[in-house]
Amino acid sequence: MGMDDKQLELSLARAGCEVHCFDPSIRQAHVQDSDMWYHRLSVDWRDPNPAIPSQQQRSNTKKLATILNDFGHRKIDVLKADMESAEWKILENLILEDVLEEVGQLLLEVHLHWPGFEVSGDDSTVVRYWYSLLRELQRNHFLLFYSHSDANKPQLFLHKNLLNASSTYILGWVNTRWKLQ
Repeated sequence: MGMDDKQLELSLARAGCEVHCFDPSIRQAHVQDSDMWYHRLSVDWRDPNPAIPSQQQRSNTKKLATILNDFGHRKIDVLKADMESAEWKILENLILEDVLEEVGQLLLEVHLHWPGFEVSGDDSTVVRYWYSLLRELQRNHFLLFYSHSDANKPQLFLHKNLLNASSTYILGWVNTRWKLQ
């Protein structure tokens, strides 16, 4: 996960997969390099507000369903994402818009150190929200097959220092109803 680790993307590209990487900090709108596409765009839980001119918006963000539509794609074999605490709202959007059924594998870095973007409330409310999204993944036939916590990352949970608790996990799910095209 993250910008330094592109091994998965490179191996998928070398195997003949069409790979798209989204990074709002790149200079050009679309660049092809090493058999991968890079786009000056980031995935969000909402599309840009059409009432705000694009040059006044902070970054170029779109919902994944909109990106799929713009690119003419219907399915995603592997969706790998590190969204720096926006993952919970984006995951909620993927569930609400039925985008998950179009995803074969989901590799997601999740953060538990603070509620995150537009997720608020007391600790129990936030944890219930996180749990409800993870439960929806299960209801949508996603099976957890991988979990990793980095011992070098802060050991926090909702801003509290806890022994043996991590604030960041990399989780991998497989869609048990996935059908290749």
